[in-house]
Amino acid sequence: MVKRKVIRRVPFKRRRKGLTDYRTRMKMLLSGKPLLVVRKTNTQVIVQVVKPEVKGDRVLAQATGRELRTKFGWPASGKNTPAAYLVGYLAGLRALKAGVKEAILYIGLHRAVKGARVFAALKGALDAGLKVPHSSEILPPEERIKGLHIAKHAKMLKDTDPTAFERQFSAYLKSGFDPEKIVEVFEEIKKKIEQTVRLQVAE
Repeated sequence: MVKRKVIRRVPFKRRRKGLTDYRTRMKMLLSGKPLLVVRKTNTQVIVQVVKPEVKGDRVLAQATGRELRTKFGWPASGKNTPAAYLVGYLAGLRALKAGVKEAILYIGLHRAVKGARVFAALKGALDAGLKVPHSSEILPPEERIKGLHIAKHAKMLKDTDPTAFERQFSAYLKSGFDPEKIVEVFEEIKKKIEQTVRLQVAE
């Protein structure tokens, strides 16, 4: 009896790491349009507008949750829903500044869950003026984008379980930030982002 040789195909490295869906990516590349790439890490959301080329992706514009905190004074998490929106908004404004008017959303292997942070980033890019094909049903509601759910949860814990409040929002409190005021700070940071990019364009 002749034994058949079993050929085992090893997935590409980025597929193994859960970073790239090559089938979806190929379909997008055929469109010839830039990609709005949204990624999440343990500490931040990263949004890039890239132009796929033979030698690799060329980054046309980008923004990160870390940058949101260091350059614009965002006092909360760099990966929550409001932060994702603001990062998308910043990346969108920078893309327009670079001459990019439209793009195709690419979220890699992230699950397309309605209202997820990747779609908050998309909403930010859309509000900045970038045209991206999408269904409005997948976008988070305005209250969640601004962080109202965080403010309400913080108030509830503060009133009912102060210990849990201090434990869950310890990072916020250490920096002197009151999580109940996150909506107000969100609006301030958004205006600051818009003014900063507008000044850069004027220059």
